[in-house]
Amino acid sequence: MRESIVRWLTELTAPFWKSSLSIDQFVTAMQETLHMVFFAMLFGTIWGLIQAIVLLVTRPNGILTNRVIYHTLNPIVNALRSLPFIILLIAVIPLTKLLVGTSIGTWAAIVPLTIYIGPYMGRLIETSLLEVNEGIIESAQAMGATPLQIIFKFILPEARSSLILNLTTATISLIGATAMAGAVGAGGVGDLAISYGYQRFDSSVVILTVVVLLIMVQIVQSLGDWLSRLR
Repeated sequence: MRESIVRWLTELTAPFWKSSLSIDQFVTAMQETLHMVFFAMLFGTIWGLIQAIVLLVTRPNGILTNRVIYHTLNPIVNALRSLPFIILLIAVIPLTKLLVGTSIGTWAAIVPLTIYIGPYMGRLIETSLLEVNEGIIESAQAMGATPLQIIFKFILPEARSSLILNLTTATISLIGATAMAGAVGAGGVGDLAISYGYQRFDSSVVILTVVVLLIMVQIVQSLGDWLSRLR
């Protein structure tokens, strides 16, 4: 399958592709980018969902109000969200080495990417959940629903469309972050833009990287818009 894709892209771009970068290297970089986005999004969604639910239920007037938990977790989330990704990328290198044994490569990049996107997604998910009409929660409580039932059978289904749109926004931000991760040897299309486009003054690689990222963003946004409209 991979060989067929490489052969097809080579034939398609042969008339105008003049670069020290081979199509095979480009396909590998795309695979690395998708690998980073998928796993960072997976881990970040799990972290963000747990964080959002905890903040939702423990906030003042929440269904399980707990001032200690809320006022401890809330500033931690704010602090993590305030760090620029490139600084976070460098700051967590010791943790990355501890978890995956190296500070370079796609798996190493997934650690800071998850730490970056988790709190961001948590805030977006929390915003979606807070938009749910309080009357729905009150009705669920009146029917004797437990806190878990209120969350998973009432709040989350009601916030579905908003959640999808916010997760789409987070995915687009994550795609941009994977490009920055290439600055420290994470691989992907960002690494190609730096290694070939910037360091070797190959403008065709920079243009290709921009086009690929734009296409990825458009696909993700269109898919998110479509899914949010489904009932």
